This record gives sequence, C-alpha cells and structure tokens, in this order.
Amino acid sequence: MKILSVNAGSSSLKFQMYEMPEEKVLISGVFERIGIDNSLYTIKINGEKIKKETVLTNHKDAVRILIKELLENKVIKSLDEIKGIGHRVVHGGDRYAKSTVITEDVIKTIDELSSLAPLHNPANLMGILAFKEEVPDAVSVAVFDTAFHQTMPKESYIYAVPYEWFTKYGVRRYGFHGISHDYLTRTLKKVLKNDKPNLITCHLGNGGSISAIKDGLCYDTSLGFSPNAGLVMGSRSGDIDSSIIPYIMSKTDKSLEEVMSDLSKKSGLLGVSGVSSDSRDVEDGINNNNERCILAQKLYINRVIEYIAKYYVELGHVDALCFAGGIGENSISTRKEILEGLACLGIKFDEKDNDFRGEFKLITKKDSSIPCYVIPTDEEVMIARDTYNLIEG
Repeated sequence: MKILSVNAGSSSLKFQMYEMPEEKVLISGVFERIGIDNSLYTIKINGEKIKKETVLTNHKDAVRILIKELLENKVIKSLDEIKGIGHRVVHGGDRYAKSTVITEDVIKTIDELSSLAPLHNPANLMGILAFKEEVPDAVSVAVFDTAFHQTMPKESYIYAVPYEWFTKYGVRRYGFHGISHDYLTRTLKKVLKNDKPNLITCHLGNGGSISAIKDGLCYDTSLGFSPNAGLVMGSRSGDIDSSIIPYIMSKTDKSLEEVMSDLSKKSGLLGVSGVSSDSRDVEDGINNNNERCILAQKLYINRVIEYIAKYYVELGHVDALCFAGGIGENSISTRKEILEGLACLGIKFDEKDNDFRGEFKLITKKDSSIPCYVIPTDEEVMIARDTYNLIEG
C-alpha cells in the first residue's frame, strides 16, 4: 500500500512516499518558496537527488507537480495507487489525542484552532485541501503534533493564571513536536524492552523541546501554549518574564505584534549571538572566540540542563535519556556540554563514543546512572504508520 506523508508550511511542502507496511521509502522531497519568487523543488529517488526551478503560485501547483513526478518516475501508475495521505497538523488543541481521518468536521476544527497556531494550522490546511482536490479518492489523515502530549496530568498543563482563561479561552500547555517525541518513546520502549519506561526525550533543532515520559506516557513537556516556550531556540526566546513585553512596548513604541514577532523571529541563538539562528554558525563563532556566540551557547546549554534536571526530579527515576533533532543528532559539542553539565546525576560518557553525527548510538558508559542515546527521529514514518493503521482499521 502506497502512503504519502506530507508536512505543509506556509511557503513549503515536504513529502515522503512509503510502501507500507514495509516502510520502504519510494521517493521524498520538498517544494520551497511557494508563492514567492525563485521557487523550486528537490526530489530524492533511487539514490539520486534532482533539483528543479519552477513557478509555484500556490500549494495546488506543488501538488500537481508532485503527482507529475510520481507518474513520470513510475513511482505510481495511476492516482488510484495512493491509498492514503497523512498530514502533519501542528495544533489539535485538546480535541484530538490521536490521529484521525480527515472529515469536513475535522477541517472545520483545524481551522478554528488556527487562532492557537496562526503560523502553522492555516498552512497545514492549505496542504490538506490541495491534496483533497487533486487526489480525492485517497484517505486523508491528520497526525497532530499536540496529540502525544494529551496524557499530561492537569498539574503539568495548567498555568497559574485566572482559571477562566483555561475554561473559556483554552489557555493551557499543549506541547508540540509530539510526533517526534512519540517516535523516540516507541523506539526506546523497544530498545529497553520496557513498555512503561520513564524517559527524558530531547528534540533539539532550530525549534526544540524536551518531554518527560512517565510509565511510557507523556507527563510533562517544555513547549507550552505556543511553540515559543521552554528552551532557547534558533530564533525563539523560550521562557521569559512576561513583564518584558509591555516594558519593551513602552520603550520602543513597538506594537504587541512587533514585539511578539521579535520574540519569535529575532531572539534565541540569533538574538544573543547576533550571528545566526543556525547552531552550526554559532559553533563557528565560538571557534573564532566570538563572545556573544559563546554566551548564546551557554544560555542554550543551561536551559536544556535546567529542563532535564526538572524532569529528572519529577520522574523520580529515569530509565533512559535521548537526543534527537538537527542539533541533538549532529552537534557533538552540544551533546558533550549537556552531558558534562549532568555529571552530578551520575551520567558518564565517553568523548570517543560521542564523536559522530546522525546515527543511532548509545553514548554513555556501562556504569552511567542513566543510559543516553542519540536517535535520529523520523516524523514522516510516524505519519505513514498512523495513516496506514487507520486505513487498515
């Protein structure tokens, strides 16, 4: 059965097609700069990477070209072979605790929840509607980034604000990156041969989050009401004192929207380093003794350690910790600094074992109090699995 995993952004569309249940990747790629000048797309098939420039006025154009590539590369003979299309949807609020087949009611709900994720849900919907129009017979499935975190107890997701903010307006911690944290949890359950482990899963990329997994279920997570909470990220501030917002508005005459944009797009590693939101550029700055890059990295490391320590105490005991995401999988120095900062917990690692990128590997010593792994995350396969399972019933 051929299943397509889709992640639609406001100006991009990532895809990966699988033969299921074998989970064999048939083709993958990304359409970029949709609705913007100099749009292009890249596909990977049979070990070959093909890049093409083209006009992409909207997501429908991207879907039409994708279908054309699937047919011309003989991935499919006809559209009837595409049995399911799984869509990543960032925000499902508290209404969806699992993936679901997309109906008109689901579309309406995703649209209603756009006020909670204005940068993401509308883009996700564009992808859903474009594929529904072009491939109407395929089963469409929404795989929610917030679903995995719906097992959190109330004390983990309620904020200490007027309670009616929660009951009337839905103000609470939702958490994101749930598809990735779910994948990491399932992987470690198999590795540890334990269906109810206590874990700390670290998804560290340009966006980042850490989750506490208790008895195999999400117990707490660092991202909150929005994706701008918790860790220091590429261009996002993470946790700050809320009083900073009106203070900066009064000092700069900036609007609320402008300040919120600054906290989302001009903060984090970018804001502190003044160099880049990309951790690789920050590491280059550190190697060149750039003091602000050094400071940005210290803030980043301190916040990660802070959340891991918090969750360590919350869980009582931890069966394993893992790193994933672009930084977690590839930044040797970041992993090293985090683990050194956790030495007081009895974590012991070998620098030689940590000297690699992008592989699954145990990086701690046998006598470490907590085994720590690097696990390349795979959100696309999780989307394909959920879509396949819903179709099979």
